[in-house]
Amino acid sequence: MCGLAGILDLRRRESVAEEAVRRMCRALAHRGPDHEGVYLAGNLGLGHRRLAVVDLTSAGNQPMRSSDGRLALVYNGMIYNWRELRGELEAAGHEFASRCDTEVIIHGWEEWGEGLLPRLNGHFAFALWDAREQRLYLARDRFGTKPLYYANCGGVWLFASEIKALLTHPALSFDVDCDALCEYFTFQNLFRFHTLFKGVSLLPPANLLTVEAASGRSERRSWWDFDFSHTDPLISEQEATGELQRLVVQAVNRQLAADVPVGAYLSGGMDSGSIVAIASKRVERMHTFTCGWHMGGVEGVEKSFDERVQAEVMASLFGTEHYEQVVGHSDVAWALPDLVRHLEDLRLGMSYGNYYIARLASKFVKVCLGGLGGDELFGGYPWRYYRVSRSLNKEEFFDNYYAYWQRLVPDEERAGFFTPQTLAAMESTDMKRVLKRVFTFHPDLSFDTPEDHIANSLYFEAKTFLHGALVLGDRLAMAHGLEERFPFLDNDLVDFAQKIPVRHKLRNLEEWKRTDENIPTKRGDYFATHDDGKNVLRKAMARFIPAEIITRCKQGFSSPDASWYRGPALDYVKKLILGREALLGDYVNPRQIRQTLEEHCEGRVNRRLRIWSLLCFEIWLRSFSPGRRAWAEDEPESPLGAPVPAVAPEAAVYLAAAPK
Repeated sequence: MCGLAGILDLRRRESVAEEAVRRMCRALAHRGPDHEGVYLAGNLGLGHRRLAVVDLTSAGNQPMRSSDGRLALVYNGMIYNWRELRGELEAAGHEFASRCDTEVIIHGWEEWGEGLLPRLNGHFAFALWDAREQRLYLARDRFGTKPLYYANCGGVWLFASEIKALLTHPALSFDVDCDALCEYFTFQNLFRFHTLFKGVSLLPPANLLTVEAASGRSERRSWWDFDFSHTDPLISEQEATGELQRLVVQAVNRQLAADVPVGAYLSGGMDSGSIVAIASKRVERMHTFTCGWHMGGVEGVEKSFDERVQAEVMASLFGTEHYEQVVGHSDVAWALPDLVRHLEDLRLGMSYGNYYIARLASKFVKVCLGGLGGDELFGGYPWRYYRVSRSLNKEEFFDNYYAYWQRLVPDEERAGFFTPQTLAAMESTDMKRVLKRVFTFHPDLSFDTPEDHIANSLYFEAKTFLHGALVLGDRLAMAHGLEERFPFLDNDLVDFAQKIPVRHKLRNLEEWKRTDENIPTKRGDYFATHDDGKNVLRKAMARFIPAEIITRCKQGFSSPDASWYRGPALDYVKKLILGREALLGDYVNPRQIRQTLEEHCEGRVNRRLRIWSLLCFEIWLRSFSPGRRAWAEDEPESPLGAPVPAVAPEAAVYLAAAPK
């Protein structure tokens, strides 16, 4: 994995300054500690930081050029079918100088042009310069596993794996995008592809952006999209189970390809457990990693959030060398500033667990497998789908779903939540329209039956929630020079998962449809007693992992923040978002901030998600506002931007359940 950066300056003909490109690269040093390279050609500059995973020799360094000098490439990712593609290309007469996947993109573009993109099975983002055509191509993988940001600053095109690299260029000035801020504080996510940095966009997944150097013309187009609406009704549950077993094994084995050690995250659940069960047959004494929580003072449902015991059982069963990171409330304050600086593009909820476990894994391996994607493909969030599956029509579907996804600030509270200046800077506050726009590429979807509604929910969450988790995962892993891979996001596996009928994924759908909602509490009782979802995947994975894991209730990767924010972390929270140095009050009404804390501490409303987002936005403002960018030049000496002790306060690392 790597970091890429570049400049295409259309305002002038003199060369792009090498130092400007290297400055961008320095901001990405944590993504690629093994090599830095720069390519300059007139008003174009490409930069690259390499994390060597395949072909560790200098032959794999970037920027990489075609043999005739026409193409220059900087690339971040891993193509899992690169050997098959290389065989095709060699048969067509192409000669290779390395044994890495990067060179396959160069030769593949020469052979197929844009037709290469649908052939690539992997996660990637790349910038490719065609010197003959004077054309720049920016591309991103199907699912959005690897990020690519860009900004057009009056004819200066800046692009990079992370926004902090763009900010090193004087053409880009800092300003808050208040439309993105409204979206973030509605959904705790961004469904469109702007960012909190005004003028900075994230290239959507499965998109290609073309910039013509001569005319300045740019065009962006999609080359793939999810589609859960065309299932195969003839697929039986038995057939689906058997094919899933084959495809999951194939995907895991594909993603073990590396010339460096590969480990895996291991929670107490089915998805990561299945991956470890399969991978450990190929990798002897595989390294596995779990994040747990100090549970002193934790109350209510959060007492069940620590999954270390279940993970240790599986680690022992599969013979892995297992390590655990235990995080307590004081570790929040220690990690949060660095976490937000690396995340930049704020998405989703509490993520210091992701930060700490990636930090732990990076001490032992360069590549780590994770279970992300299993829930989104196979219906792992039934409590969400059932909120909309009884909708009578399309508009009711959107009404119900929008009501659910207003996770932070609902429409009726927005006017009092933001300051008048912030509200005035918002061009549009129609967030329901933003949600509906997710379906732009599928305007002909059906909204007639519960199956239709659930299929549409799967599409929506793959495009939004999954994408947000991928952006977050990339940032917090690459903060530590760690590559994450997700076997459930293998092209072949995803293509088949989309064909499986909803009735095989949600086993109690028929029973639920018969539920009489006129009976008081009937629907609530159903939700409380049915741990539905991922049925066909559960049956397929029963071949690999114990029954008690297969039948275990869904457990998300969550920290006990509700308890911490009411108790031991409260002073830190209050000081950060209500203290004298707080910048948050320029955008959010201070009375609303105080009210949020009061409601949470008094137990009236669980505001943990809103508090997390307020904390993150405050640190984001402190990190990226002009005059506060200490991270930009510190990267070469300290990828984390500050000296990091071996173990954070109150955090502990354990070697657990290692076989003798």
